[in-house]
Amino acid sequence: MSAAKHQSFADQGGPAGTAPRIAALRAALSAKGLAGFVVPRGDRHQNEYLPPDQERLLWATGFSGSAGLAIVLQEKAALFIDGRYTVQAAEQTDAALFERRAAGDKAAREWLGENLKAGDALGFDPWNHTFDFVEDFTKACERLGARFVALDDNPIDALWTDRPAPPLGTISYRPLRLAGESAVDKLARLKFDADALLVSDPHNIAWVFNIRGADVAHTPLPLGFALIPAKGRPSLFLDPRKIPPTTRERLAPVADLRDPSDLEGALAAHNKIAFDKATAPYKLIEAFRAAGGQHKLAPDPLTLMKACKNAAEIAGSKAAHLRDAVALAKFLAWFDGAAPAGGVTEIGAAIALENCRAEDETFRDVSFPTISAAGPHAALPHYRVGTSSDISIRPGLFLIDSGGQYDEGTTDITRTIAVGETTPEMCDRYTRVLKGHIAIATRVFPKGTTGAQIDAFARASLWDAGLDFDHGTGHGVGVYLSVHEGPQRIAKTGTVALQPGMIVSNEPGYYAPEKFGIRIENLVLVAPRDIPGAEREMLGFETISLAPIDLRPVARELLTAAEIGWLNAYHARVREEIGPRLQGAARDWLAAATRAF
Repeated sequence: MSAAKHQSFADQGGPAGTAPRIAALRAALSAKGLAGFVVPRGDRHQNEYLPPDQERLLWATGFSGSAGLAIVLQEKAALFIDGRYTVQAAEQTDAALFERRAAGDKAAREWLGENLKAGDALGFDPWNHTFDFVEDFTKACERLGARFVALDDNPIDALWTDRPAPPLGTISYRPLRLAGESAVDKLARLKFDADALLVSDPHNIAWVFNIRGADVAHTPLPLGFALIPAKGRPSLFLDPRKIPPTTRERLAPVADLRDPSDLEGALAAHNKIAFDKATAPYKLIEAFRAAGGQHKLAPDPLTLMKACKNAAEIAGSKAAHLRDAVALAKFLAWFDGAAPAGGVTEIGAAIALENCRAEDETFRDVSFPTISAAGPHAALPHYRVGTSSDISIRPGLFLIDSGGQYDEGTTDITRTIAVGETTPEMCDRYTRVLKGHIAIATRVFPKGTTGAQIDAFARASLWDAGLDFDHGTGHGVGVYLSVHEGPQRIAKTGTVALQPGMIVSNEPGYYAPEKFGIRIENLVLVAPRDIPGAEREMLGFETISLAPIDLRPVARELLTAAEIGWLNAYHARVREEIGPRLQGAARDWLAAATRAF
């Protein structure tokens, strides 16, 4: 197989070197008359994946997780992370420097209440926080007799002597055969109640203008802003060095291409601007208000438009899943032969899967860092293997959660695989997770139903045994964009109605601390359902991921006849669609793995 350009498995972060950095930061803050500084893991777009020059939380703390917040005061400091990162944060941060606290803005404000003094000034970078965050922390500081102060310059940037340069990823134009709708037509459908809309989410810029970039890992984003007036031509504020002549030519009829330094002046030319509640930086909103403008804070309407895929996007996503299914089948066939013999490690398995994907000429990147987890590591839902944590895969259960970015679409799939002998407990839990997966895959529901109303179906079999899992059942997925896309999701917090064309994951799980973990994930498409005699418009899910679900850990007595029927029908479909694309041992393996159960 060809060699892929592998994701990094080196251990990023770590406490080494953070003590002198924090000492230098405190000195710099003291010189400015500040009692402390807030360090988020975020950039001016609130991206999940950051360009290297925006990894300030990693610089300050050594923590490399994808979500977190630190507050550094003169005498104390704290890192706020969620349960996904408890083990990782313990390994990467210096406990003598940072208290580790539960995630959440509320928890951070409570910690400030315990440690910030009257008269103190707490600094923040107004580019890296949303308006609501700043408002909430301003009020919290005022209750303590303190101040929350916007700084002109981020103090970390002056101390970060080897800070990487900002990214200059080339921006490409997405052909109409893949986009399915021209930028002109998308803009014509866009509605908002203001003189103009500031688009601060690069995912939405990429979608509405039919472009893709290369500024961050795993997601083809062009970092920048767009200003779309209610009447007249939009403006795109992108570094001109990122726009080749061919892309410039395609964009010229649609939008004015302007330098990012022009943005604040362009905002001031309007009276009322709609800002995205989730991603717009406080800096721009405050500058607009200071110029006398009226701001409206609301969800960017492009987010919901993007979530409902058109026919071309759906076809592209299905094509990408077929390509991905071939790679998965080759990997699983190899794994079944190699892992029981010993010598396969977590990193080795992840590299083998990426090599299989790289055989496809349209593969561009993994859609997120692969979760390759054996034994107790699989009990950490977002475990990321590094060179220091890498272990050999031994008898029991192995979990691999991975995805690919292809020209046509984005994939995300998880399989839990039996390696050698499994225990009755493993089989019971595995089957209950499978029952939850099937319950979602077969669910029909009236139009207007939200993900929160569906989430419990994935948990019912686990609940019957007094069990549960602590993450959502499903997240939205884009089309050659983010593997974590809103606003749709299947979770207790999924308050947006599911609509035809939305793609969501179906991934119930179970995690036995320090023992094993289980997750079975496919992507599903929300589609109309024709039910004879139905009195309401009904929807359901069409599974678009195609890979065998391991039958070896299944406790057959826990499955109903209908569940067995679904499993057999799914495997027959996998065999029919993927089998002709395989050869030799991989094709033989697929036939055995998809046998009637």
